[in-house]
Amino acid sequence: MTIAGSDSGGGAGIQADLKTFSAVGVYGTSAITAITAQNTRGVFAVEAISPEVVAAQIAAVLNDIPPRAIKIGMLASSEIVGAVASAIEGYDGPVVLDPVMVAKSGDALLAEEAEAALIERLLPRADVLTPNLPEAARLLRREQAREPREVVSQGRELLARGARAVLMKGGHAEGPTCIDRLMTAKGALAMEQPRIATRNTHGTGCSLSSAIAAELAKGAGVEAAVRRAQSWLHGAIGAADGLGLGGGHGPVHHFHEVWP
Repeated sequence: MTIAGSDSGGGAGIQADLKTFSAVGVYGTSAITAITAQNTRGVFAVEAISPEVVAAQIAAVLNDIPPRAIKIGMLASSEIVGAVASAIEGYDGPVVLDPVMVAKSGDALLAEEAEAALIERLLPRADVLTPNLPEAARLLRREQAREPREVVSQGRELLARGARAVLMKGGHAEGPTCIDRLMTAKGALAMEQPRIATRNTHGTGCSLSSAIAAELAKGAGVEAAVRRAQSWLHGAIGAADGLGLGGGHGPVHHFHEVWP
């Protein structure tokens, strides 16, 4: 199940999550937290769904189609954060939390006052937290990590806040290799992929966290789920230019293993 916002351009949010679920072989359900008017160039309008309707969507799914894993993405407001936290209180499956704060275009997707609520109510519930480097820094009120030791240090701080595993994504770093660092109580594990030169990376964070949730739903452990998700996303990014969509940051190719 994905709990996230809608992207009218189809590259991120609920749309990317459901495409990812299908692409990696699981059935997806959803609860929409906000409607956005956006495309590859930017976000032009955002309207949050009422917390009551968000909670009702979650309850409807949990009561009839109980998910084997939940991915949480864009939450928009502190009220929605609270509604989601309360709605999943009795859920005992794995939760992947993607702290969506800013769109690829730079537009804000989480109200500043909602960040404290997310840290307090949802971060301790996360089996896997998947921040990119700017998001990790924002959650911790730090400067963005530049060196590997800083990335590891910030990951440890987020573990201390209650997350059971933290995937510090390296897409915003520099260099020919993208290094994601999986932080657990056992230590830090670096997972590397060659960096792909493309501007079509819209929805990478949403898609990766959804792929991790899907692999957890299929029974994989955290490390195996992250490795499989990372490998799948690397293929989706590599095939992204073939879609040729939009004039800005285009989407990745979720179905690169199905159709060219």
